[in-house]
Amino acid sequence: MFDLFSGLSLTVGLSLLFALAFVFCFEFINGFHDTANAVATVIYTRAMPPHMAVVCSGIFNFFGVLLGGLGVAYAIVHLLPVDMLLNVASAQGMVMVFSLLAAAIIWNFGTWYLGLPASSSHTMIGSILGVGMANALIYDIPLAAGVNWAKAVDVMLSLVVSPTVGFVSAALLLWLFLRYWPTSRMHKTPTMRQEIDGKKHPPFWTRLSLVGSAMGMSFVHGSNDGQKGIGLVMLVLIGIVPGKFVVNLDATPLEIQRAHDAAVHMQSFYARHSDQLSEMLALGKVVNHTLPKQFKCEPAATLPAIEEMTRTLAGVTDYRMLDDERRRKLRRTMLCLDDIAKKVGALPGIPDKEKKDLKALRADLTATTEYAPFWVVVGIALALGIGTMVGWQRVVKTVGEKIGQKSMTYGQGACAQAVAMAAIGLATFFGLPVSTTHVLSSGVAGTMVANRSGLQGSTVRHILIAWVLTLPASMLLSAGFYWLGNQFV
Repeated sequence: MFDLFSGLSLTVGLSLLFALAFVFCFEFINGFHDTANAVATVIYTRAMPPHMAVVCSGIFNFFGVLLGGLGVAYAIVHLLPVDMLLNVASAQGMVMVFSLLAAAIIWNFGTWYLGLPASSSHTMIGSILGVGMANALIYDIPLAAGVNWAKAVDVMLSLVVSPTVGFVSAALLLWLFLRYWPTSRMHKTPTMRQEIDGKKHPPFWTRLSLVGSAMGMSFVHGSNDGQKGIGLVMLVLIGIVPGKFVVNLDATPLEIQRAHDAAVHMQSFYARHSDQLSEMLALGKVVNHTLPKQFKCEPAATLPAIEEMTRTLAGVTDYRMLDDERRRKLRRTMLCLDDIAKKVGALPGIPDKEKKDLKALRADLTATTEYAPFWVVVGIALALGIGTMVGWQRVVKTVGEKIGQKSMTYGQGACAQAVAMAAIGLATFFGLPVSTTHVLSSGVAGTMVANRSGLQGSTVRHILIAWVLTLPASMLLSAGFYWLGNQFV
């Protein structure tokens, strides 16, 4: 880890150190900000003592980060055009990093202090989009090139759709329980259980389901939200010290050879489908074309890009054999080829079997660019896990008592948690960032409707306001910080 500071000036080294500290601080705040979403129901229903619940949740969050993969992390990274990260001067990279982190931390901490279940995911994504758009305006770049809008649309759809899925699914699940097991003790509130049965804790099987779904939700929260932190660290590293992190310097000779071979096989793939792709990729034509400055390759530059990549990697068994500039160009070429291959794979007329092969080639191509050092994963896991163990009280009360007009029953808690766990787990599997906060809050609201408990208008209104304002507020904050920082560089 510490060798990443070697060769850096004192100013750049200190800036990198502070930027990494900012990311881990954000992830720590994310831990205690979002912990209530994983443990609110299990604490409120007295299925677990509060301190045991948050410690266990922290442990499951930790392992969720370690085992969660990197799909969500790079969905975050690719919100920005990679050229913005590769071609900026160090000072601009630092301004970018500190702007988006400061905006995310300020908004996250403020909403936690007010006890609002606001979304850390919305906050982070808004901050990244704000920096990208501000960069486009400051440097007279078209807004369409300031942000990777295709990826942004995918991310925003997942953030918008997931709460709706949570609301409907949790309501339907509780309705089924009410219809087929109307006399079950799972439909009691903790107060009713105490007064009628004289017992403090939920019935055994209900308690088991509450604890199991809470820990499952903690795990998937770690795997989804932890990856966002990993993505932020990689933004920091690529933005401030790109020469060391644009490709995985620890990649094995086999991984490098597979990237080389993937480009060669892509060329063969395009030749096999020349009828469909001839015009798009300028196949068979002599194209005097240099690779464009923008992140996305022009389709006509695909063959020159493949030739450049295969020349660069010929005989290379260690990326350290290439200088910093060649590694930067290599990463950009790989990402361009991946971008074009993704578009080709979506075209009609290409057999599904061939599309599957192209997808495998894309995975080989980007295996050494979409990575994270092990120390990054462990650091984020620790920050999120430790953060999970503090600061949970403020939001627990909101989720447990202030969403519905009546207290939450055991069944409502179990249904909301189970649905949130499943939704977040599926989103992580498909590499989509979602809001743990809003999936669970909407699930609780859905169960209140199904139970005919009614909703507290003021709380729902505050949650909706936070949901609506988080994205534009974080965008404006990060854009403002970025503009201000650029006045001094």
